[in-house]
Amino acid sequence: MPNRRHVLSSAAALGAAAVVPGLARAQGAWPNRPVTVICPWGAGGGTDATVRIIANLLEKDLGQPFNVVNRTGGSGVVGHSAIATAPPDGYTLGMLTVEIAMMHWQKLTELNPTSYTPLALMNEDPPGVTVSGSAPYQNVKALADAIKASPAGKFKASGTGQGGIWHLALVGWLQAMGLKPNHVAWVPSNGAGPAMQDLAANGLDLVTCSLPESRALVEAGKARSLAIMANERNPAFANVPTLKESMGVDYSVGAWRGIAGPKGLPADVTAKLVTALKKANDSKEFRDFMANRGFGVKWADPAGFTSFMAASDAAMGAAMKSAGLVT
Repeated sequence: MPNRRHVLSSAAALGAAAVVPGLARAQGAWPNRPVTVICPWGAGGGTDATVRIIANLLEKDLGQPFNVVNRTGGSGVVGHSAIATAPPDGYTLGMLTVEIAMMHWQKLTELNPTSYTPLALMNEDPPGVTVSGSAPYQNVKALADAIKASPAGKFKASGTGQGGIWHLALVGWLQAMGLKPNHVAWVPSNGAGPAMQDLAANGLDLVTCSLPESRALVEAGKARSLAIMANERNPAFANVPTLKESMGVDYSVGAWRGIAGPKGLPADVTAKLVTALKKANDSKEFRDFMANRGFGVKWADPAGFTSFMAASDAAMGAAMKSAGLVT
């Protein structure tokens, strides 16, 4: 039978250890197990590619697996909801996309940019206009002329969910040409990757997604990028002209992506993540990855990301109302 005095002494020692400042916290310092990183869009798209390089760099820096999980559906609602409703312990993070500043305007969800702990803005990209490799259009003006001459609904486009940023890009382009927002039918998809596959299979007439997202199929000869909806050309796709160059239409828009956690993320976890994300953003590996694919790099810390999302939310609401996508 154990000595009573020994048992009491051991218990006292454990109790003392528990109140030593930082000792218990150090034993459970974050991260001490794998972290899940949620991507709200399908594999093969720009969001998926960007979040995977970020997760890889965080894993190298913080010493635990950062496992990317694609949670698609509901025009982005499913994945964004999974991020917002996860326990705020740092073991579930995710990539917010511009759609979080759009979905609540459409009454798809009550979630909005204030539903999260913002960590870092990492990327911003404009859309392009892409057709299949077998399409007869060699430039965007030829495509635009064909669209104008066709009855409403004949041409079909995709790139994201209904009312998503690439849908808004199409609507803005149509309006800039003097056409109604629904003159080209929108086919909702779980992101640019699936949409580009449908385009290559001739299930769509065009896709409005970023040029990097269409790159693989363009280089394989299965698709052709005709224009970029930006003020200037992307150096990584220098042969793709702007809408203004090609057809005199002065229209531009952009999508953004950033890392966030559920609301209420502990301050020490947030600080550690922001430091690691800034290190990843500044790394040669990240910069080379983004540049080689033509992705734009745009950094903002939590305060800057919060302000950026608030401005995006107001702008997207106004644009969607103007486009007739929301009331």
